[in-house]
Amino acid sequence: MLHRQKAVQAVGLLTLAVIPLCRPAGAQPRPEHGLHYTQPATVWDEAMPLGNGLLGALVWGDGRPLRISLDRTDLWDLRPVPEFHAAEYSYERMRQWVREGRIDDLHRLYDQPYGYPGPTKIPAGRIELLLGEERLFENASLDLAGATAVMRFRDGVTVRVFVHATEPLGLIHITGKPAQVTLLAPPFAGKITEEAGANKISAGDLATLRYEAPVQERGDTWAGYLQKGWGDFRFAVALAWQDSETGWLGVWSICTSQDASDPLATARERCTAALAKGWNELVRSHEQWWSTYWNRASVSVPNPVLERQWYLETYKFGAAARADTPPITLQGPWTADDMKIPPWKGDYHHDLNTQLSYWPAYSGNRLEGASGYVRWLWATKENARAWTKRFFDRPGLNVPMTADLEQNQIGGWHQYTHSATTAAWLAHHFYLHWRYSEDRQFLKERLYPWLRDTATFLEAITEKGPDGRRTLPLSSSPEINDNRLTAWFPSITNYDLALIRWTLGTAADVADALGKSQDASRWRRVLAEMPELTLDPNTHALLVAKDYPLPASHRHFSHLMAIHPLGLIRWESGPRDQEIIKASLADLETRGTSAWCGYSFSWLANLAARARDGEKAERALQIFSEAFCLRNGFHCNGDQSGKGYSSFRYRPFTLEGNFAAAAGLQEMLLQSYSGTIRVFPALPASWKDASFKTLRAEGAFLVSARRKDGVTQQVEILAEKGGTLRIESPFPDTEYSAIRVPAQDIEEQGKDLVVRTSPGQKIVLTRL
Repeated sequence: MLHRQKAVQAVGLLTLAVIPLCRPAGAQPRPEHGLHYTQPATVWDEAMPLGNGLLGALVWGDGRPLRISLDRTDLWDLRPVPEFHAAEYSYERMRQWVREGRIDDLHRLYDQPYGYPGPTKIPAGRIELLLGEERLFENASLDLAGATAVMRFRDGVTVRVFVHATEPLGLIHITGKPAQVTLLAPPFAGKITEEAGANKISAGDLATLRYEAPVQERGDTWAGYLQKGWGDFRFAVALAWQDSETGWLGVWSICTSQDASDPLATARERCTAALAKGWNELVRSHEQWWSTYWNRASVSVPNPVLERQWYLETYKFGAAARADTPPITLQGPWTADDMKIPPWKGDYHHDLNTQLSYWPAYSGNRLEGASGYVRWLWATKENARAWTKRFFDRPGLNVPMTADLEQNQIGGWHQYTHSATTAAWLAHHFYLHWRYSEDRQFLKERLYPWLRDTATFLEAITEKGPDGRRTLPLSSSPEINDNRLTAWFPSITNYDLALIRWTLGTAADVADALGKSQDASRWRRVLAEMPELTLDPNTHALLVAKDYPLPASHRHFSHLMAIHPLGLIRWESGPRDQEIIKASLADLETRGTSAWCGYSFSWLANLAARARDGEKAERALQIFSEAFCLRNGFHCNGDQSGKGYSSFRYRPFTLEGNFAAAAGLQEMLLQSYSGTIRVFPALPASWKDASFKTLRAEGAFLVSARRKDGVTQQVEILAEKGGTLRIESPFPDTEYSAIRVPAQDIEEQGKDLVVRTSPGQKIVLTRL
């Protein structure tokens, strides 16, 4: 029963004095959310990570020396791949070779170039500080609130390191003075011990890039080097320092030839200017940015492992994703510091990795980070369009699945790197940005043009069969059957089909919203010619393709795209969809997890949350956090626990599993993908108390909620842009009050409350 306050607009402020608003745990992370080491990190991938989207740093070592691995996200070797400009490089030729079973030719043309040293992401170098033989390591910590690594040694020496939140600078403060300061360039010109190879995770030593040795310079209070890369690209690293009454202060910066004609001089100037400002001023502005960042959203749940992991992932997202920096690669701003080309070349993988990396941005209220992703996709669109024409010879837009910084194809397993539906999955992120921001200009100038061009390509690349239904001549499902000819299916896969159906349907809806009725009719006509998703005739679980169930345990849930993230099949749609979802998840469970990576467990948590199964989601996230993450929180792909969750034991670090895990917890707390906001939709029964502050829902609504003793107590909603708010009643069996909303603006429709809101309006719903 709905109980409305009388004259709420007039007495709203008074009412708020007696009815408390949602007050979850403070937005700032607590000390226990951070990293705490009593034993030093002796390898780079267990280091303390720092970053600002452009610069990254890894702090590790025991002081003999203390190491700071340096990175900058736009440091790339961008040499072209000759094979991808050859006459035989074409979609029609690939179709011919697949028909003829010429797997060796397919591997030679498409896969082998991925084993070349370049193109690849490259590291920037390392700072080494020798603190003396007697200064033995005591402990290290990473303060998430202030984004600062602190190293303590037994004789009272403390080292503080941070990458400035908004400036292209890193800072080091030591209470004392290092015995030796060394700035090391990456060994691009060193001895080659491991050549490139197409079947390796790493494409060999950095020295296989065969750069010239860097030009190194050094003075009494500074050191630097200028490194020439491929072509005309150059970058420089400078480190400057000074002694003061409080200790030793060092500043580093990295500059490229895209920034300045003299990168080393510019890097030095930045360091000198920072030293003049001083530690306190730079700390102040740095911490102010991070305080604002943390105040955007927070969560509090009774599982301390999951809560801590969410804060670690949210911290890493703030360090890796900004509106004006390159988007997140496989390792983000933390390129491997092991003298090797980074795992999988540290590139952009668009068959899962970049997409999962941005899942938490939307409901996590971090849209500025996600905007950097779609901005980059838009900025590199013409390169992708040129590749679409050169390889497919079709109109419209597709995108290489493995790409460099400029969105050029760099190769790999041809079934996926040359998939016809990559741009469609990327379109989903344009859509999410629109739905969570309600930015009308973005809808018109970015979302619809991307959807239109992608739909144009999909219309051109699909072909009609004798039954009048469209199909893809070459269809795959990442990464089912890996790199074999059987990875191409005789009928269209559910992966490709879900993406095509979603793109065409969404393009039609958006065209309608923009008054483009002819476009909308066109996309609906093409959609009507696509087949339906294929189901197991007995269980109704989603298949990989017609007559092809998932054959065994597999890491990539590509056949379940229609459930999550696309939401074509929804729990909210009723019994039929619920049956498909339950059967599909049961099928995953039957196949087991032996061939899963860490990100598989993160994705499962999101799927389980959509199925309203909080216990399954919690367990998946618990396994991810405890078995597939190193002690600094980095997702390492393989099972490190020895408990048999996966047969993969390796530890290459990639970020997508981390960020998908954060999104999974958010899906348990808040969902809005169906058009209706639902608070606490997928909590385990044991979670009696939980809360969150200012998570974001579709429609640009900021939602806070508090649950106590197993029931929701209060929900607060801020309507950023106004419009119709639809929320499933948080209080289905009891009376409640609605504050700051006129009685005539709220009505009950079944289980939902529908509210007409104005921009900036805040609504408070409270259990009585």
